[in-house]
Amino acid sequence: MRRYFHDIIIAVESLIANKTKSILTALGIIFGVAAVISMMAIGKGAKKEILEQMKMVGVNNIVITPVVKDESNSDNSSDNQEGEKQKNKFSPGLTLLDAESIRKVIPSVDKISPEISLNSYVMQHGKRSQAKIVGVSRDFFTIYNLELVEGALFSRYQEDHGLPVCIIGHNIKAKFFSHVDPVGQYIKFGNVWLKVIGVLQKSEVNLSAFDNAGVNVYNDNIYIPVKTMLMRFENRALINTKRQNTITIYGFGFISVRSSSANQNTTANYNQLDRIVVQVKKGEQLLSTTAILSRMFQRRHLEVKDFEITVPELLLKQQQRTKDIFNIVLGAIASISLIVGGIGIMNIMFASVMERIKEIGTRMAIGAKKKDIVIQFLAEAILISVSGGLVGILLGIFLAKAIYQIAGVLTIVSPGAVIVAFTVSVAVGVIFGYSPAKRASEKDPIESLRHE
Repeated sequence: MRRYFHDIIIAVESLIANKTKSILTALGIIFGVAAVISMMAIGKGAKKEILEQMKMVGVNNIVITPVVKDESNSDNSSDNQEGEKQKNKFSPGLTLLDAESIRKVIPSVDKISPEISLNSYVMQHGKRSQAKIVGVSRDFFTIYNLELVEGALFSRYQEDHGLPVCIIGHNIKAKFFSHVDPVGQYIKFGNVWLKVIGVLQKSEVNLSAFDNAGVNVYNDNIYIPVKTMLMRFENRALINTKRQNTITIYGFGFISVRSSSANQNTTANYNQLDRIVVQVKKGEQLLSTTAILSRMFQRRHLEVKDFEITVPELLLKQQQRTKDIFNIVLGAIASISLIVGGIGIMNIMFASVMERIKEIGTRMAIGAKKKDIVIQFLAEAILISVSGGLVGILLGIFLAKAIYQIAGVLTIVSPGAVIVAFTVSVAVGVIFGYSPAKRASEKDPIESLRHE
C-alpha cells in the first residue's frame, strides 16, 4: 500500500510541475459538471413550479369561462351566413342557473363554485388601496386547497341570503389590520361595508402569469358569497339593454332587447358570471364530464358558442411533459461537455506519456512494475477529473443562483444532482485515463531509455 501511495505522490508532483497544462485539461470537466448541475437545477425548479401550479388549480377541476364576441365584425367574417345565424340567436350568457343545473344534472360533479370578479378600491380607517373582490361559494376554498389562519368560511345562511361578509387575503390583512384582529372588523369595498369573518393563509407562490389556466393569486383578494356580489355589487344579467335594439321573446322565457344606439359597446360583457369551476370526483371522469358539459351548455345557450371549457390540470401536465423533454435535451447537451472533457483528458495523457517516455523507462529500470506506472498515470487523470469536478460543483451552484437572479427562472440545486455530476466526473477520469496509463506501462524500459 505504501508503494502505491508513493506512485500517487509522484502523480501529484507531476501535476504541480505542469500547473498550466493541468488547469487547461481540467477545464472541460469543470464546465461539464457546472453545466450538468445548472441544467438539472433548472429542471428541478420547473418541476416544482408545475407541482405548485397543479396544487393551486386544484385536482380534477374543469373551468368554464365566457367568450364575449365582437358582433361589429360579424359582417366582415369569412362565413357571413353562420355569423348572421349566430347573431339572430340570443344566449343568456354564463349565469348562476348554469351552475345550479350542473350540480343537479351531472352526478360525477363533486364540488362547484361560480365566480364573479370586480376591481375597485377598498377603504378602512382612512386607508385606501386597489383590490379585487371575488364572489364565490364556500366550495371554492376546498377546490383550490385554501386554508384559513383566522375565522371561518361562509355559512349556508350567509351564502343563501347574500349577507355582506367577506374573507380577506394576507396582504389585505397586512395593509389594513396589521395591529388588530381583523375577524369581526368591517372593511368598505366600493360603497358597501363588509364584515370580515376569515383570513386566508399567505400564498408564497406568485402565479399571476397562469390566470388563464385557472390559477389565481389570493393574497390581494377579498372573497364574498356569490349572491352577495349579485345583490349588492354587480349583476350583469340585469344590464343587457346596451347590446339589443328589438324586443324578442323566446320559448325559454328569455327576453332580448336590442338597442338602436350606433355607438354601443358591442363587446360589452353580458355574462352574469366570470367563470364556473367544477371539480369532479375522480380524475378518469374529467374528459367524459367535459364532453357532457359541452353538450349541456350548447343546449342551454341555444347553440351559441359563447363559452369555453378548459381542464387546467391537463394543460399543466402537457406543459410539464414539454418541460421534461426540454430538460432531457439540456441534460444531454450538458453531458456531452463532460464527455468532451474526458476526451481532452485522454488526449493530454497520451501526449504526456510520449513526453515522459524516458521517465517511464528510468522508473521501470530501477524496479517499478507495470502496475506502478498504471497507478501513476491513472492517478494523474483521476486527480484532474476530481479537482475539476469540485470546482465545477461550485461553478454550477453559482450559475444556478445567477440564472435565478438574472433571468428570474426558478432553480433548485439538489444534493442528488451534485452527487451525480461529481460521480460522472470521477468516472470520466477513470475511463479516459486508463488507456493512456495502460499504454505507458507497456513501454519497453530499454527502448524508453534510448528514446530521444
